[in-house]
Amino acid sequence: MNKKIGVLDSGIGGTTVLDKMVELLPNEEYIYYADTKNNPYGEKSEEELYKIVRNIVTFLIDKKNCKIIVLACNTATTKCMKKLRKEFPEMLFVGTVPAVKVACDNHYKHTLVLATPATIDSERMTELVQDNKKENQEINLYPCPGLADAIEKQEEDKITQILEKIKRKTKAKKIDSIVLGCTHYPLIKDKIKKYFPKAALLDGSSGVAKEVKRQLENHNLLNQTNTFNIEYIDSKGI
Repeated sequence: MNKKIGVLDSGIGGTTVLDKMVELLPNEEYIYYADTKNNPYGEKSEEELYKIVRNIVTFLIDKKNCKIIVLACNTATTKCMKKLRKEFPEMLFVGTVPAVKVACDNHYKHTLVLATPATIDSERMTELVQDNKKENQEINLYPCPGLADAIEKQEEDKITQILEKIKRKTKAKKIDSIVLGCTHYPLIKDKIKKYFPKAALLDGSSGVAKEVKRQLENHNLLNQTNTFNIEYIDSKGI
């Protein structure tokens, strides 16, 4: 029996990562866990969030026979990944972090990072900037409270208000790239592009998919037969 790839997020945002994984790994079986009961993650304390994510990970291991677990959420990755790897050393984990390295490696000079408050304030975000920023590059970190939740709930007016505020607050900056530091944000790429038509929009979904493939290859865990399937789980229904 083939083991499965577990993918978790606070809601629909992680589907942007799932789509890239399915493109790259079409023979696999997936479990997509949308934790809408605890959405949004971005404004929870680290202790509260770890308890939530730990429970989902335990479920995916014990009940769903997962061979690898993908945290398709920047906040969960930046706040929980180190603890998860320590507590579950036998499990393979792949996380999602804002594509700061991509922006820096492509020599963008004025990068705007949009993410949840928890991701912006995380130690991992500080590390990403310190490890990748070059002297001639400017990285502006901008927390977006409520944006992921508004996308989740399809609250168009609220999304517009938040984007207009971001534009106002950053209009003095010569933004040439925007890091979409939450997996919900690619779902509104078209809207963001209207406010920043000259900026390149960067997200880490493709990189996550490639890392999942690499890990499965390295551990000889790729499905050898095509048993493709996606099982969607909504925590409100459990």
